[in-house]
Amino acid sequence: MPDPDAAEAERRAPLTTITAPAAPPKSADDTARPQLRTVLAALCVTEITSWGILYYAFPVLAPAIKDDTGWSAPATAAAFSAALVVAAIGGIPLGRLLDRHGPRTAMTAGSVLASAAVVGVALAPNLPCFAAAWLLAGVAMSAVLYQPAFAALTRWYGPRHLAALTTVTLVAGLASTVFAPLTDFLAGHLSWRGVYLVLAAVLAVVTIPLHAFALRRPWPPAPAPTRHEHASADTRSVIRSRPFILLVAALTTASFAMFAVLINLVPLLTERGATSTTAAWALGLGGAGQVAGRLGYAALVRSTTVRTRTFTVLAALAATTIALTLIPGPVWLLVTVAVLAGTARGIATLVQATAVTERWGPSMYGTLSGILAAPVTAAGAIAPFAGAALAGPLGGYPHMFAALAAVAALGALLALGSIPRHDRAP
Repeated sequence: MPDPDAAEAERRAPLTTITAPAAPPKSADDTARPQLRTVLAALCVTEITSWGILYYAFPVLAPAIKDDTGWSAPATAAAFSAALVVAAIGGIPLGRLLDRHGPRTAMTAGSVLASAAVVGVALAPNLPCFAAAWLLAGVAMSAVLYQPAFAALTRWYGPRHLAALTTVTLVAGLASTVFAPLTDFLAGHLSWRGVYLVLAAVLAVVTIPLHAFALRRPWPPAPAPTRHEHASADTRSVIRSRPFILLVAALTTASFAMFAVLINLVPLLTERGATSTTAAWALGLGGAGQVAGRLGYAALVRSTTVRTRTFTVLAALAATTIALTLIPGPVWLLVTVAVLAGTARGIATLVQATAVTERWGPSMYGTLSGILAAPVTAAGAIAPFAGAALAGPLGGYPHMFAALAAVAALGALLALGSIPRHDRAP
Protein backbone atom coordinates (compact mmCIF):
# COMPACT_ATOMS: atom_id res chain seq x y z
CA MET A 1 0.00 0.00 0.00
CA PRO A 2 1.46 3.34 -0.98
CA ASP A 3 2.68 5.61 1.76
CA PRO A 4 0.21 8.55 1.87
CA ASP A 5 2.90 10.81 3.30
CA ALA A 6 5.24 9.99 0.40
CA ALA A 7 2.48 10.57 -2.13
CA GLU A 8 1.70 13.92 -0.59
CA ALA A 9 5.38 14.85 -0.66
CA GLU A 10 5.59 13.84 -4.34
CA ARG A 11 2.50 15.93 -5.15
CA ARG A 12 4.01 18.97 -3.51
CA ALA A 13 7.51 18.50 -4.89
CA PRO A 14 7.01 20.55 -8.10
CA LEU A 15 5.76 23.44 -6.04
CA THR A 16 8.83 23.46 -3.86
CA THR A 17 11.21 23.44 -6.83
CA ILE A 18 9.71 26.44 -8.54
CA THR A 19 12.30 29.23 -8.70
CA ALA A 20 11.97 32.92 -9.26
CA PRO A 21 11.74 33.96 -12.89
CA ALA A 22 15.16 34.35 -14.49
CA ALA A 23 16.31 37.90 -15.19
CA PRO A 24 15.83 38.85 -18.82
CA PRO A 25 19.03 38.63 -20.84
CA LYS A 26 20.91 41.85 -21.31
CA SER A 27 20.31 43.57 -24.59
CA ALA A 28 23.18 44.44 -26.90
CA ASP A 29 22.67 48.07 -25.96
CA ASP A 30 23.01 47.31 -22.24
CA THR A 31 26.18 45.33 -22.86
CA ALA A 32 27.67 48.02 -25.08
CA ARG A 33 27.10 50.98 -22.78
CA PRO A 34 30.01 50.35 -20.37
CA GLN A 35 32.32 49.90 -23.36
CA LEU A 36 31.00 53.10 -24.92
CA ARG A 37 31.61 54.96 -21.68
CA THR A 38 35.22 53.77 -21.84
CA VAL A 39 35.51 55.05 -25.40
CA LEU A 40 34.03 58.42 -24.42
CA ALA A 41 36.30 58.77 -21.39
CA ALA A 42 39.35 57.91 -23.48
CA LEU A 43 38.48 60.43 -26.17
CA CYS A 44 37.85 63.13 -23.56
CA VAL A 45 41.38 62.58 -22.22
CA THR A 46 43.05 62.39 -25.62
CA GLU A 47 41.21 65.42 -27.02
CA ILE A 48 42.07 67.71 -24.12
CA THR A 49 45.70 66.51 -24.29
CA SER A 50 46.00 66.80 -28.08
CA TRP A 51 44.38 70.24 -28.23
CA GLY A 52 46.41 71.47 -25.27
CA ILE A 53 49.78 70.41 -26.69
CA LEU A 54 49.31 70.77 -30.45
CA TYR A 55 47.30 74.01 -30.35
CA TYR A 56 47.38 75.95 -27.10
CA ALA A 57 51.04 75.49 -26.17
CA PHE A 58 52.28 77.46 -29.17
CA PRO A 59 50.78 80.89 -28.25
CA VAL A 60 52.37 80.55 -24.81
CA LEU A 61 55.80 79.62 -26.17
CA ALA A 62 55.84 81.89 -29.24
CA PRO A 63 57.55 84.86 -27.48
CA ALA A 64 60.27 82.56 -26.10
CA ILE A 65 60.81 81.01 -29.52
CA LYS A 66 61.28 84.47 -31.06
CA ASP A 67 63.65 85.63 -28.32
CA ASP A 68 65.77 82.49 -28.41
CA THR A 69 66.04 81.95 -32.15
CA GLY A 70 65.68 85.39 -33.65
CA TRP A 71 63.04 84.08 -36.05
CA SER A 72 60.34 86.67 -36.65
CA ALA A 73 56.99 86.30 -34.92
CA PRO A 74 55.06 86.39 -38.24
CA ALA A 75 57.29 83.63 -39.64
CA THR A 76 56.77 81.28 -36.70
CA ALA A 77 53.03 82.08 -36.64
CA ALA A 78 52.86 81.33 -40.37
CA ALA A 79 54.38 77.89 -39.75
CA PHE A 80 51.73 77.21 -37.11
CA SER A 81 48.93 78.44 -39.38
CA ALA A 82 50.24 76.26 -42.20
CA ALA A 83 49.85 73.26 -39.90
CA LEU A 84 46.17 74.11 -39.43
CA VAL A 85 45.67 74.41 -43.19
CA VAL A 86 47.34 71.02 -43.72
CA ALA A 87 45.07 69.56 -41.03
CA ALA A 88 42.05 70.93 -42.90
CA ILE A 89 43.15 69.42 -46.22
CA GLY A 90 44.11 66.12 -44.62
CA GLY A 91 40.65 65.77 -43.16
CA ILE A 92 39.15 65.07 -46.60
CA PRO A 93 40.85 61.71 -47.34
CA LEU A 94 40.78 60.88 -43.63
CA GLY A 95 36.98 61.15 -43.62
CA ARG A 96 36.67 58.38 -46.21
CA LEU A 97 39.03 56.20 -44.20
CA LEU A 98 37.00 56.77 -41.04
CA ASP A 99 33.74 55.80 -42.75
CA ARG A 100 35.21 52.52 -43.93
CA HIS A 101 37.52 51.39 -41.13
CA GLY A 102 36.81 53.41 -37.99
CA PRO A 103 39.07 55.62 -35.88
CA ARG A 104 41.46 53.26 -34.12
CA THR A 105 44.23 52.95 -36.71
CA ALA A 106 44.01 56.57 -37.83
CA MET A 107 44.03 58.05 -34.32
CA THR A 108 46.77 55.75 -33.04
CA ALA A 109 49.00 56.50 -36.02
CA GLY A 110 48.14 60.18 -35.65
CA SER A 111 49.26 60.13 -32.02
CA VAL A 112 52.58 58.56 -32.96
CA LEU A 113 53.09 61.11 -35.73
CA ALA A 114 52.04 64.00 -33.48
CA SER A 115 54.56 63.02 -30.81
CA ALA A 116 57.33 62.77 -33.40
CA ALA A 117 56.34 66.13 -34.92
CA VAL A 118 56.47 67.91 -31.54
CA VAL A 119 59.96 66.46 -31.02
CA GLY A 120 60.83 67.81 -34.47
CA VAL A 121 59.57 71.26 -33.48
CA ALA A 122 61.67 71.14 -30.32
CA LEU A 123 64.87 70.10 -32.11
CA ALA A 124 64.49 72.22 -35.26
CA PRO A 125 67.89 73.86 -35.97
CA ASN A 126 66.50 76.47 -38.34
CA LEU A 127 63.25 78.02 -39.52
CA PRO A 128 62.70 75.72 -42.54
CA CYS A 129 63.03 72.65 -40.31
CA PHE A 130 60.71 74.29 -37.77
CA ALA A 131 58.13 74.88 -40.50
CA ALA A 132 58.53 71.31 -41.83
CA ALA A 133 57.92 69.91 -38.35
CA TRP A 134 54.74 71.95 -38.04
CA LEU A 135 53.54 70.70 -41.43
CA LEU A 136 54.03 67.17 -40.12
CA ALA A 137 52.10 68.17 -37.01
CA GLY A 138 49.29 69.38 -39.29
CA VAL A 139 48.97 65.92 -40.81
CA ALA A 140 48.78 64.50 -37.28
CA MET A 141 46.18 67.09 -36.21
CA SER A 142 43.78 65.88 -38.87
CA ALA A 143 43.94 62.41 -37.29
CA VAL A 144 43.72 63.26 -33.58
CA LEU A 145 41.61 66.39 -33.13
CA TYR A 146 37.84 66.79 -33.31
CA GLN A 147 36.98 65.28 -36.71
CA PRO A 148 37.90 61.61 -36.04
CA ALA A 149 36.57 61.81 -32.47
CA PHE A 150 33.25 63.17 -33.73
CA ALA A 151 33.07 60.47 -36.41
CA ALA A 152 33.74 57.74 -33.83
CA LEU A 153 31.12 58.96 -31.38
CA THR A 154 28.52 59.58 -34.08
CA ARG A 155 28.77 56.02 -35.42
CA TRP A 156 29.18 54.19 -32.11
CA TYR A 157 26.57 56.11 -30.13
CA GLY A 158 24.00 56.26 -32.92
CA PRO A 159 20.86 58.18 -31.85
CA ARG A 160 22.53 59.11 -28.54
CA HIS A 161 25.53 60.80 -30.19
CA LEU A 162 24.57 64.36 -29.22
CA ALA A 163 25.22 63.81 -25.51
CA ALA A 164 28.57 62.18 -26.31
CA LEU A 165 29.63 65.01 -28.63
CA THR A 166 28.63 67.57 -26.02
CA THR A 167 30.67 65.79 -23.35
CA VAL A 168 33.86 65.58 -25.39
CA THR A 169 33.64 69.24 -26.47
CA LEU A 170 33.03 70.32 -22.89
CA VAL A 171 36.17 68.55 -21.72
CA ALA A 172 38.29 69.60 -24.69
CA GLY A 173 37.09 73.16 -24.15
CA LEU A 174 39.18 73.16 -20.98
CA ALA A 175 42.39 72.42 -22.91
CA SER A 176 43.59 76.00 -22.70
CA THR A 177 42.64 76.16 -19.01
CA VAL A 178 44.84 73.14 -18.27
CA PHE A 179 47.71 73.36 -20.74
CA ALA A 180 48.32 77.11 -21.03
CA PRO A 181 49.23 77.39 -17.31
CA LEU A 182 51.10 74.07 -17.45
CA THR A 183 53.12 75.22 -20.46
CA ASP A 184 53.86 78.54 -18.76
CA PHE A 185 54.98 76.73 -15.59
CA LEU A 186 57.33 74.48 -17.55
CA ALA A 187 58.68 77.50 -19.45
CA GLY A 188 59.71 78.99 -16.11
CA HIS A 189 62.06 76.05 -15.56
CA LEU A 190 63.01 74.89 -19.06
CA SER A 191 63.83 76.38 -22.44
CA TRP A 192 61.04 76.35 -25.02
CA ARG A 193 62.75 73.35 -26.62
CA GLY A 194 62.77 71.52 -23.30
CA VAL A 195 59.09 72.32 -22.77
CA TYR A 196 58.16 70.87 -26.14
CA LEU A 197 60.16 67.71 -25.43
CA VAL A 198 58.30 67.24 -22.15
CA LEU A 199 54.96 67.87 -23.88
CA ALA A 200 55.87 65.40 -26.63
CA ALA A 201 56.46 62.74 -23.98
CA VAL A 202 53.12 63.54 -22.34
CA LEU A 203 51.38 63.35 -25.71
CA ALA A 204 52.91 59.96 -26.46
CA VAL A 205 52.31 58.42 -23.03
CA VAL A 206 48.70 59.58 -22.80
CA THR A 207 47.27 59.39 -26.31
CA ILE A 208 49.00 56.46 -28.04
CA PRO A 209 47.89 53.71 -25.62
CA LEU A 210 44.41 55.17 -25.17
CA HIS A 211 43.78 55.29 -28.90
CA ALA A 212 45.29 51.85 -29.42
CA PHE A 213 43.41 50.03 -26.65
CA ALA A 214 40.24 52.01 -25.94
CA LEU A 215 39.10 52.19 -29.58
CA ARG A 216 39.16 48.44 -30.26
CA ARG A 217 35.39 48.12 -30.56
CA PRO A 218 34.17 46.64 -33.86
CA TRP A 219 33.30 49.35 -36.35
CA PRO A 220 29.58 48.97 -37.08
CA PRO A 221 28.31 49.18 -40.66
CA ALA A 222 26.84 52.47 -41.76
CA PRO A 223 23.19 52.67 -40.73
CA ALA A 224 20.60 52.38 -43.46
CA PRO A 225 19.01 55.68 -44.46
CA THR A 226 15.74 56.45 -42.73
CA ARG A 227 12.68 57.84 -44.42
CA HIS A 228 13.91 61.31 -43.49
CA GLU A 229 17.17 60.82 -45.37
CA HIS A 230 18.08 60.51 -49.01
CA ALA A 231 17.68 56.82 -49.66
CA SER A 232 19.54 57.02 -52.95
CA ALA A 233 22.00 59.81 -52.17
CA ASP A 234 25.71 59.23 -52.43
CA THR A 235 28.59 61.43 -51.37
CA ARG A 236 29.07 62.99 -54.78
CA SER A 237 25.44 64.04 -55.18
CA VAL A 238 25.37 65.51 -51.68
CA ILE A 239 28.53 67.62 -52.03
CA ARG A 240 27.25 68.98 -55.34
CA SER A 241 23.88 69.89 -53.88
CA ARG A 242 22.88 73.48 -53.16
CA PRO A 243 22.22 72.87 -49.43
CA PHE A 244 25.70 71.39 -48.88
CA ILE A 245 27.42 74.20 -50.77
CA LEU A 246 25.48 76.80 -48.77
CA LEU A 247 26.28 74.97 -45.53
CA VAL A 248 30.00 75.03 -46.33
CA ALA A 249 29.81 78.71 -47.25
CA ALA A 250 27.85 79.58 -44.11
CA LEU A 251 30.16 77.80 -41.67
CA THR A 252 33.31 78.99 -43.47
CA THR A 253 32.35 82.66 -43.30
CA ALA A 254 31.22 82.23 -39.69
CA SER A 255 34.51 80.51 -38.80
CA PHE A 256 36.51 83.35 -40.34
CA ALA A 257 34.61 85.96 -38.35
CA MET A 258 34.60 83.92 -35.14
CA PHE A 259 38.34 83.29 -34.97
CA ALA A 260 39.28 86.76 -36.13
CA VAL A 261 37.17 88.17 -33.28
CA LEU A 262 38.66 85.72 -30.78
CA ILE A 263 42.30 86.55 -31.51
CA ASN A 264 41.77 90.30 -31.90
CA LEU A 265 39.52 90.76 -28.86
CA VAL A 266 42.39 91.80 -26.58
CA PRO A 267 43.63 94.68 -28.80
CA LEU A 268 40.04 95.87 -29.31
CA LEU A 269 39.41 96.03 -25.57
CA THR A 270 42.72 97.76 -24.82
CA GLU A 271 41.92 100.27 -27.56
CA ARG A 272 38.63 100.88 -25.71
CA GLY A 273 40.47 101.60 -22.44
CA ALA A 274 40.71 98.19 -20.76
CA THR A 275 43.97 97.17 -19.15
CA SER A 276 45.84 94.23 -20.65
CA THR A 277 44.97 92.19 -17.56
CA THR A 278 41.27 92.94 -17.88
CA ALA A 279 41.38 92.14 -21.60
CA ALA A 280 43.08 88.81 -20.86
CA TRP A 281 40.40 88.01 -18.27
CA ALA A 282 37.72 88.81 -20.86
CA LEU A 283 39.34 86.35 -23.24
CA GLY A 284 39.45 83.69 -20.52
CA LEU A 285 35.85 84.29 -19.46
CA GLY A 286 34.87 83.84 -23.10
CA GLY A 287 36.17 80.29 -22.73
CA ALA A 288 33.84 79.83 -19.78
CA GLY A 289 31.04 81.10 -21.98
CA GLN A 290 31.87 78.40 -24.52
CA VAL A 291 31.41 75.72 -21.88
CA ALA A 292 28.10 77.24 -20.77
CA GLY A 293 26.84 77.34 -24.34
CA ARG A 294 27.66 73.69 -24.91
CA LEU A 295 25.89 72.70 -21.71
CA GLY A 296 22.70 74.24 -23.02
CA TYR A 297 22.90 72.83 -26.53
CA ALA A 298 20.71 69.77 -25.90
CA ALA A 299 17.87 72.02 -24.72
CA LEU A 300 18.31 74.18 -27.82
CA VAL A 301 18.04 71.08 -30.02
CA ARG A 302 14.80 70.03 -28.35
CA SER A 303 13.18 73.42 -28.83
CA THR A 304 14.28 74.43 -32.35
CA THR A 305 14.48 73.11 -35.90
CA VAL A 306 17.79 72.61 -37.68
CA ARG A 307 17.26 75.70 -39.82
CA THR A 308 16.26 77.92 -36.90
CA ARG A 309 19.07 76.62 -34.70
CA THR A 310 21.81 77.14 -37.29
CA PHE A 311 20.59 80.60 -38.25
CA THR A 312 20.17 81.70 -34.62
CA VAL A 313 23.65 80.62 -33.54
CA LEU A 314 25.39 82.27 -36.50
CA ALA A 315 23.25 85.38 -36.07
CA ALA A 316 24.32 85.48 -32.41
CA LEU A 317 27.96 85.54 -33.58
CA ALA A 318 27.13 88.53 -35.77
CA ALA A 319 25.14 90.28 -33.02
CA THR A 320 27.85 89.99 -30.37
CA THR A 321 30.48 91.15 -32.88
CA ILE A 322 28.52 94.26 -33.84
CA ALA A 323 27.86 94.91 -30.15
CA LEU A 324 31.60 94.96 -29.51
CA THR A 325 31.84 97.47 -32.35
CA LEU A 326 29.08 99.82 -31.20
CA ILE A 327 29.48 99.75 -27.41
CA PRO A 328 32.28 102.11 -26.33
CA GLY A 329 32.08 101.11 -22.67
CA PRO A 330 32.09 100.72 -19.77
CA VAL A 331 34.62 97.91 -19.70
CA TRP A 332 32.40 95.58 -17.64
CA LEU A 333 29.73 95.73 -20.35
CA LEU A 334 32.29 94.90 -23.04
CA VAL A 335 33.47 91.95 -20.96
CA THR A 336 29.88 90.75 -20.65
CA VAL A 337 29.46 90.88 -24.42
CA ALA A 338 32.75 88.99 -24.81
CA VAL A 339 31.37 86.21 -22.60
CA LEU A 340 28.18 86.08 -24.71
CA ALA A 341 30.36 85.87 -27.82
CA GLY A 342 32.12 82.91 -26.22
CA THR A 343 28.76 81.26 -25.59
CA ALA A 344 27.90 81.58 -29.28
CA ARG A 345 31.31 80.15 -30.25
CA GLY A 346 30.78 77.17 -27.98
CA ILE A 347 27.41 76.36 -29.51
CA ALA A 348 28.79 76.89 -33.04
CA THR A 349 31.25 74.03 -32.47
CA LEU A 350 28.36 71.64 -31.86
CA VAL A 351 26.36 73.09 -34.75
CA GLN A 352 29.22 72.10 -37.05
CA ALA A 353 29.69 68.71 -35.36
CA THR A 354 26.03 67.77 -35.89
CA ALA A 355 25.42 69.54 -39.21
CA VAL A 356 25.97 66.50 -41.42
CA THR A 357 23.98 64.04 -39.29
CA GLU A 358 21.04 66.40 -38.93
CA ARG A 359 20.79 66.91 -42.69
CA TRP A 360 22.00 63.71 -44.38
CA GLY A 361 22.17 61.12 -41.60
CA PRO A 362 25.23 59.35 -40.15
CA SER A 363 26.00 56.93 -43.01
CA MET A 364 28.45 59.29 -44.77
CA TYR A 365 29.45 61.30 -41.71
CA GLY A 366 33.24 60.88 -41.95
CA THR A 367 33.46 61.73 -45.63
CA LEU A 368 31.04 64.65 -45.60
CA SER A 369 32.35 66.14 -42.35
CA GLY A 370 35.92 65.96 -43.70
CA ILE A 371 34.92 67.89 -46.81
CA LEU A 372 32.93 70.36 -44.72
CA ALA A 373 35.71 70.87 -42.18
CA ALA A 374 38.44 71.61 -44.75
CA PRO A 375 37.44 75.18 -45.72
CA VAL A 376 36.01 75.88 -42.27
CA THR A 377 39.30 74.99 -40.57
CA ALA A 378 41.36 76.81 -43.19
CA ALA A 379 39.29 79.95 -42.66
CA GLY A 380 39.87 79.70 -38.92
CA ALA A 381 43.61 79.32 -39.54
CA ILE A 382 44.02 82.47 -41.63
CA ALA A 383 41.42 84.59 -39.84
CA PRO A 384 43.54 85.87 -36.90
CA PHE A 385 46.22 87.28 -39.15
CA ALA A 386 43.85 88.49 -41.84
CA GLY A 387 41.83 90.28 -39.17
CA ALA A 388 44.88 92.01 -37.75
CA ALA A 389 46.01 92.99 -41.24
CA LEU A 390 42.61 94.57 -41.96
CA ALA A 391 42.59 96.68 -38.80
CA GLY A 392 44.98 99.27 -40.21
CA PRO A 393 43.39 99.82 -43.63
CA LEU A 394 39.89 99.88 -42.09
CA GLY A 395 40.82 102.53 -39.51
CA GLY A 396 41.18 100.53 -36.30
CA TYR A 397 39.81 97.53 -34.50
CA PRO A 398 36.22 98.79 -34.07
CA HIS A 399 35.85 99.23 -37.83
CA MET A 400 37.46 95.84 -38.43
CA PHE A 401 34.97 94.25 -36.02
CA ALA A 402 32.11 95.91 -37.94
CA ALA A 403 33.38 94.23 -41.11
CA LEU A 404 33.59 90.90 -39.28
CA ALA A 405 30.00 91.33 -38.06
CA ALA A 406 28.90 91.73 -41.69
CA VAL A 407 30.77 88.54 -42.60
CA ALA A 408 29.10 86.64 -39.75
CA ALA A 409 25.68 87.99 -40.76
CA LEU A 410 26.29 86.75 -44.30
CA GLY A 411 27.00 83.29 -42.88
CA ALA A 412 23.70 83.33 -40.98
CA LEU A 413 21.78 84.23 -44.13
CA LEU A 414 23.52 81.52 -46.16
CA ALA A 415 22.59 78.98 -43.49
CA LEU A 416 18.89 79.50 -44.22
CA GLY A 417 19.34 77.64 -47.52
CA SER A 418 21.42 74.79 -46.09
CA ILE A 419 18.52 72.43 -45.36
CA PRO A 420 17.91 69.61 -47.88
CA ARG A 421 14.46 69.63 -49.43
CA HIS A 422 13.39 66.41 -47.68
CA ASP A 423 13.87 68.11 -44.30
CA ARG A 424 11.81 71.18 -45.16
CA ALA A 425 8.34 71.62 -43.86
CA PRO A 426 5.71 71.25 -46.55
